[in-house]
This record gives sequence, structure tokens and C-alpha cells, in this order.
Amino acid sequence: MRLHRAIAPSLLVLLAAGPARARTVNVTDVPSLTSAIAAAAAGDEIVLAPGTYHFTSSPTCSAAGTPAAPVVVRAATALAAKIEFDAVEGFHVTGPSWRFEGLDVHGVCADDSNCEHAFHVTGKATGFVLRANRIVDFNAQLKVNADAVGPAGAYVQPNGGLVEGNEVFDTHSRQTSNPVTKLNIDTVDGWVVRANTIYDAHKNGGDNVSYQSFMKGGGKNGVYERNLVMCTRNDTSGGTRIGLSFGGGGTAPQYCAPAFNGGTPCDVEQTNGTMRNNIIVQCSDVGIYLNRSKDTKVLFNTLIATAGVDFRFATTSGEANGNVLASALRIRDGATMTKTTNLENVLDTDFSGWYQAPLLGDLRKKGGLEALLAKAVARADVSDDYCARARSGSYDLGALQASLGDCTTTTPPGGTTPPDGGVGPGPGAGDAGADSGGPGSSADAGTATPGGGAGDASDSSGCACTTTPQRGGAASFAALFGLALACVIRRRRRATT
Repeated sequence: MRLHRAIAPSLLVLLAAGPARARTVNVTDVPSLTSAIAAAAAGDEIVLAPGTYHFTSSPTCSAAGTPAAPVVVRAATALAAKIEFDAVEGFHVTGPSWRFEGLDVHGVCADDSNCEHAFHVTGKATGFVLRANRIVDFNAQLKVNADAVGPAGAYVQPNGGLVEGNEVFDTHSRQTSNPVTKLNIDTVDGWVVRANTIYDAHKNGGDNVSYQSFMKGGGKNGVYERNLVMCTRNDTSGGTRIGLSFGGGGTAPQYCAPAFNGGTPCDVEQTNGTMRNNIIVQCSDVGIYLNRSKDTKVLFNTLIATAGVDFRFATTSGEANGNVLASALRIRDGATMTKTTNLENVLDTDFSGWYQAPLLGDLRKKGGLEALLAKAVARADVSDDYCARARSGSYDLGALQASLGDCTTTTPPGGTTPPDGGVGPGPGAGDAGADSGGPGSSADAGTATPGGGAGDASDSSGCACTTTPQRGGAASFAALFGLALACVIRRRRRATT
């Protein structure tokens, strides 16, 4: 009885902020959505009713979710909540573990230069997830970069993000001299871009160069896998269009990880990046561009009607294995690369003989595929194909294990969520590149916690118990109660020894 009386007040304190904090917040208009974002806490799920939400300013998403209890913003019905931004940027995410799912997001600025980003992810926003959204008409639908945080101005990187299963495109060529890159991911580690459909990025101004996506600025361990990239699908108005890139157009040294120093050149834009099982179609320039990209793997991609793959500059190195491509794998300006079992310089007539509609990304079988079947050896780092089917035995060349039969390729099959909840592997990188004029701003103090995130509390007495709530009803509550009881008993025992 005495133990019960001593424990009860402590348990009440530990449990008071428990399940009540994990809320479902239903919103129907801009004011209620803005209020829900401002008041968000770890575990909240903000659910948007069908309708149109028109913003003329940028909501800041600064609450701290955790990997176990993220802040989720989603549509009640997939793609039925249409969000319009007539603003330079849309959601500015500065807190860890935010997830956006099933939204239909459009830039509606009269001047294309005034619609920069639908999502701007900076600073402490580790573990960001963008899944199953449609995102249309921005210069960069997603912009990711480090930020100088706190009084000391130390750079903090939003590492470990996931972009999965989204449709990202423009309805018209961008009339701007600003950079045009649909997914612009700078100076971060462990980001994964998987199973997205990306098309029609065209910059009709300035240098006329556009990228469908790049990762650059001193980041590490980036992955592009199982994406359908069509540089030209509906908009045929021209321009220099590049598919996927590690390195992009380069980064000004003051914005490059890890130094963030104007006197330290950005000699390596990406380290240990991987591109595998992507289908890349109709790019006026290269389908894959590696610019100062060290230890890069280009594996089992299919490139149709592009200028091939460029490994460029002295710090670029890596390997190319199992790819099928029009044009060639090239080494430029001192790069090094090894290549094995690739099929280069494939003619347009070959692709159209093999597949139903290759220029539209429809790679269902039309004719014999003997040139591709069982021509490559198995690799541990390529376990599946574009359609997420397990490869086995001798691998077929290209993004498809064609020996398994046809699959739908015009929309990439949705990816499976990794055991860590869908985020990339880890800590480390840097900041915004020269293409956007430098890092974003944030008034939030503190630093990022690799692999964790604000809101994970370790007890200083050594209990190391976490009281952040999770959904799950009675079972979760019972588990939390038992954990809290164990912690209090341990503290009491230490106090009496």
C-alpha cells in the first residue's frame, strides 16, 4: 500500500500527457488547417475533408513529431483535398517527423517565378515523408536544405527523408529564369526517392536547363529507385531537359556540406549514391547525370530516347551494371567508372519492337526480349525490379525482370514501407545550393538528433524510458503503464540505496 501511494502521483504525471496527445483533428477550411498545424503535437493526425484550400501565405510546420509518433497531414479521401498556393512557398517544414499523404497540391501564381516550392524542408525536419500526393506547377515541388539554427548559427540537416508514390509534374513550361527542378534535394544524407512518376519539367527562361530531380551539395547515401521519369510527356516545347542527377548544376561552396565555407570548394556533391531500377524516357539531354558524385552505383536502369549517362569531373567515380540505354555510358573531364553487362546504343526501333509504347513508359512486352533475358549476374544490392518483383537466378538487363512477365509500368507500383517507418538511413549532411540563393531561415533553436528527433526523452537517472504516446488502444496503454511503473520503481530503489 505504501508503494502504491508513493507511485500513484508519479504515474499520473507520466501518463497525463499520454494517449490524450495523439489526436485526430478534422479540418474543413484554411483557418482550421492553419490552426491545426500551429497547435500540432507528436502523434497528431490532421485529416482534410474534400474541398479546395486556397493559401496566400506559407504555413510553418514546426512541431516536433517522433519516428514512433509522427505528425501526419492527410486527405480523408485520397487526392480529394486540393491545396492551392498563391505564394512563394507552401508548407515550410522545420520540425522532425512530419508526413504528408494523399494531398492534391497546386501552384496557382500568375507569375511562375512567384511559385517556388510546394514543400520546403529545412533544418531539424529529419524523417520527413511525402507519400502518394499529386504536386503540380511549382519551380521545385520539393526543396530540401540545411539551415543555420540557434544563436550560434550552426547548420542542421534534415536527414533521412522519403519521397514515395507521388505524381509530380507541370501543366506548362515554367516561364522563369529561376531554377526548375521538380525534386530539389540538397546537402542531406539518406534520402530515398522511390516509385514516383515525374514528368514535364521545362524551364522556358534563363539558361533553359531543367532537371526532373537531383541530390547535391555534399550529401551522402541518396537513393533513386523504381521511378518513372519522363522529361517530355505532354509539354513538347523544347529546352534542355535532364532526368535524374547526383550533383545537378553544382553548389556554391558556402552552401555545401560539411564545411559550409566559401573557401572550401564543393568537390564532392554526393557520396555513395545509388540509382537502380528506374525508367527514364524522352530527355533532350542525358537521362542520368553524375557531377562530382563519388562512389556512385548506376544499376539496372532503362533509358529510352535520352542522351545516355554522363560520369563527369575528377571526383566522380563509380560503376554501371545491368543498364539498357539509348546512347552510351560516358566518362568526361577526368571521371572514373567501371561498367559490366550493360546494353548501350539501343536503337529507337529496338525499343519500339520490344515494348508496347516505350516513349510513354509502357514497357509491356510487344516482341521478343532475348537480347535482355538472363544477361546479367545477380547482385545483393538489387533484390527486385521496377515493379517490386523479386529478382532471382540470372538477372535480366534493365529495370524489368522481363522473364517474370508483364507488369504495369506507366505508374510505378507503390513501394513497401521500410521497417524504420519509411525514412532513409541516417545522419549527416548540409545545406542549400547556389541554385536557390542559399539556405532557408528558421528561428528554432537546437540541433537535430540523428535517427531520433525532438520529443524522445531519455531519463537522466538512467531509466531511459520514453513517455511519448502511440496509437493502439488498451494494449498500448497497458504497455505504457507498465513502462511507467518500472521507471518509478527503479527511481525509488535508487533513492533508497
